Amino acid sequence: QAPLVESGGGLVQVGGSLRLSCESSGRAFGSYAWAWFRQAPGKEREFVAAVTWRAGKKVYLGSVEGRFAISRDSASNQVYLQMDRLKAEDTARYYCASRQTYCSGSVCYDSREYEDWGQGTLVTVSS
Repeated sequence: QAPLVESGGGLVQVGGSLRLSCESSGRAFGSYAWAWFRQAPGKEREFVAAVTWRAGKKVYLGSVEGRFAISRDSASNQVYLQMDRLKAEDTARYYCASRQTYCSGSVCYDSREYEDWGQGTLVTVSS
């Protein structure tokens, strides 16, 4: 079983909303930061948003800031990505990831710096 499990993807029209969830098990407990990445067909995986578990510091990809919101629930050990005002270019498979240790700057945006991953959940935004 993957250490992280995503859910909440689906088909939505432009301007609509979706809420993605990510649940951890095992090693992902106690992680320093959790993040959402996405990968569209034919494109590289890109950073979307991240949150540090203890301080709750959040960072976003510029094109989603103001539309997406990442949050965490320590009681249930889940991370969420609320996506509003969706655009066709948001269509991608969205992945949840976590890393155990501190990061700063560009390291936090690099998918290679995250140890645990989910299988991804597909988000399709139709125009």
